[in-house]
Amino acid sequence: MNTLTVIGLGAGDFNQLQMGVYKKLKTARKLYVRTVDHPVLEELSAEGLQFESFDTIYEKHNSFQPVYEEIAEKLVAAAAIEDVMYAVPGHPLVAEQTVQLLIAAADEGKVKLVIEGGQSFLDPIFGALKIDPIEGFQLLDGTSFSMHDINMRQHILIAQVYDTFSASEVKLTLMEKYDDEYPVTVVTAAGSSQEKLVTVPLYELDQSVEVNNLTTVYVPPVKSQEEALRDWTTFRQIIAVLRGPNGCPWDQKQTHESLKKYLLEEAHEYLAAVDAEDDFAMIEELGDVLLQVFLHAQIGEDQGYFTLEDVLASVSEKMIRRHPHVFGDVSVEDAEGVVANWEVIKAEEKGISDKPLLKEEYRASSALQTAYNYQKTAAKVGFDWPDVEGAWDKFAEEWQEFRNEVTKGTNASRLDEFGDVLFTLVNLARFYKLSPEEAMLHANEKFARRFGYVEAKVKESGMPFSDYTLEQLDAFWDEAKQLEKE
Repeated sequence: MNTLTVIGLGAGDFNQLQMGVYKKLKTARKLYVRTVDHPVLEELSAEGLQFESFDTIYEKHNSFQPVYEEIAEKLVAAAAIEDVMYAVPGHPLVAEQTVQLLIAAADEGKVKLVIEGGQSFLDPIFGALKIDPIEGFQLLDGTSFSMHDINMRQHILIAQVYDTFSASEVKLTLMEKYDDEYPVTVVTAAGSSQEKLVTVPLYELDQSVEVNNLTTVYVPPVKSQEEALRDWTTFRQIIAVLRGPNGCPWDQKQTHESLKKYLLEEAHEYLAAVDAEDDFAMIEELGDVLLQVFLHAQIGEDQGYFTLEDVLASVSEKMIRRHPHVFGDVSVEDAEGVVANWEVIKAEEKGISDKPLLKEEYRASSALQTAYNYQKTAAKVGFDWPDVEGAWDKFAEEWQEFRNEVTKGTNASRLDEFGDVLFTLVNLARFYKLSPEEAMLHANEKFARRFGYVEAKVKESGMPFSDYTLEQLDAFWDEAKQLEKE
């Protein structure tokens, strides 16, 4: 089998080219290069070295991945005929996707692959920026990275920033985490006589700086929490400090039990923001919910029982396990199929148990939710009306029984029958796939909003509530309803 040799042209100009690499290039029978846009090749061409580039392939495609795939395919095909050498910028194993594709082909037995050395662009970059990589750095691909890949506390080098368009994409991605004014440095031809470093505010990255295939964008580590407010680590550190020895006395004394009411309260406030379709309020309220999650996780870590990583691992594993139609080979036709499959998986996870079915369905924080849970669990084993008409009939029955007790019963019997009425209403909500808890929250919020309007009108008049008749107050209420419709 013929050999495909991959060799690196280094990161600088001809004077920086390693002697061993130079000798191998001069002896190559058939030499391919990924691109002629490299300072070393101009000198080698002047010496009479002949090579074939793949630059024309770039013009055929709208993205880089198919370019790399076609280059790899052509090289494998060429190596089937004769020994071939392929030269790439920098080091073959640093930020060179075509080489990774060739390694995969070699693993499949399609080609005999040899990888030679070459200086990567990292050494001259570190030298030009005067940074020590042991402090921690990330090397990211400018054509494919996302904000989720970024560690704001490390040195970040972004390669594959070829032109204004790619620089613009990099800028927009970075702006999702960094301030528009955050300083970034554009390094071009590091280590060569054409080396150039330009530091600009992030928003100018694609406007005032010239970029080419020898360009790397450098983003320095953040120096303060204020610069990294969009980073998860920052929020986690804030919570740890609040709970720490020099933190907040209130946060320090909280327990899982003492925080229960706040989690419920914040969840309700978030639901109200959703009902109001207020995006800014949703951001704030969802942050408050997240605060509760992080506080509970920090308490678990402080007590040595669990960490935030345990929480993440648990929910991630569960999502993967319960979505085999996404992460596995199970097929479902619609959302109903997803729910049915979910319930089957849950049942398998719990296994056979002698516990009473309703034992784990009680919710001390909500009688409405408890009723909903009880009915839903009972329905799963067949204890349910065949259709919603049965639920309506039961409601009518319980309502009449309550009316009878109002007329001739005791306070205890009225309370009992009224509870039955509420229970049947929850059952109706279940049939219509409505959350009774959410419905009650919505009703309370609506009442508070409309009554607030009534109160405001009374205060405007300068008279007390007692001076108004019910009909007059009800007129204000109707005004509030009309304003909401408008």
